[in-house]
Amino acid sequence: MTKRKSIRTDISWSTTDKITVKGLDLCEDILGKVSLGDMAFLELTDRLPTPQESTVFNAIAVSLVEHGMTPSAIVTRMTIAGAPEAMQAAVGAGLCGLGSVFVGSMEDAARLLQDALPLTRPEAKIAVDIAALARQIVDTQMALGKSVPGIGHHIHKPIDPRTPKLFEIAQANGFSGQYVALMSAVAAEAGRRLGKNLPVNATGAIAAVASELGLPWHIVRGVGVMARAIGLVAHVLEELRNPMAREIKAMVEEQATAHLR
Repeated sequence: MTKRKSIRTDISWSTTDKITVKGLDLCEDILGKVSLGDMAFLELTDRLPTPQESTVFNAIAVSLVEHGMTPSAIVTRMTIAGAPEAMQAAVGAGLCGLGSVFVGSMEDAARLLQDALPLTRPEAKIAVDIAALARQIVDTQMALGKSVPGIGHHIHKPIDPRTPKLFEIAQANGFSGQYVALMSAVAAEAGRRLGKNLPVNATGAIAAVASELGLPWHIVRGVGVMARAIGLVAHVLEELRNPMAREIKAMVEEQATAHLR
């Protein structure tokens, strides 16, 4: 008989009088002392952040909470209109749309950066040819017929206002290194090749700063998921107080079927 593999978690466990999270007593060490952003950092890294890490991590998370009537917000509103008893379904529906086009592109950008400068490789901390790496990244993306994630924006022109602020916060707290430099170089190289202004957008900035914080690329999208969930709860609340989903439905139906009348 094959021996069953043991299962374990090191995240949290409970006794009759105590709840432990990442080795800390929830009631004595965390409640009233640790912010939501710092709690997220603890969950992802197994330790509480330094004051500098806290400032930077919270900045990238807060920048993702809200961006108006995005597809995810619209989906959340439409879902709560049909199932007003199921907030979790409405928020979950909105989160399902965080992919390669909206919000989730930070994962793709972080992967490009970390493939070029792996987090676990000591060489990532020594002098490298940033310009050469940027050319290599753009060459590869273009050869594959893919766009470069983390650059350009369909609304914010000529720059995404979140990017310089995030980079400023990162620099002020000691987290502006090779990943930030590489992301900026990639944007410049892609723009030069295509003859366009393609500055680093918020997801590219977050990919770079999250990499500076040591977050592996495959979890970076999770920061966006956590942050946007907060914003979507706010959209649920506004939809319940001041509904617009039915108006959206009526407008879409009218325009989409106008040719049939």
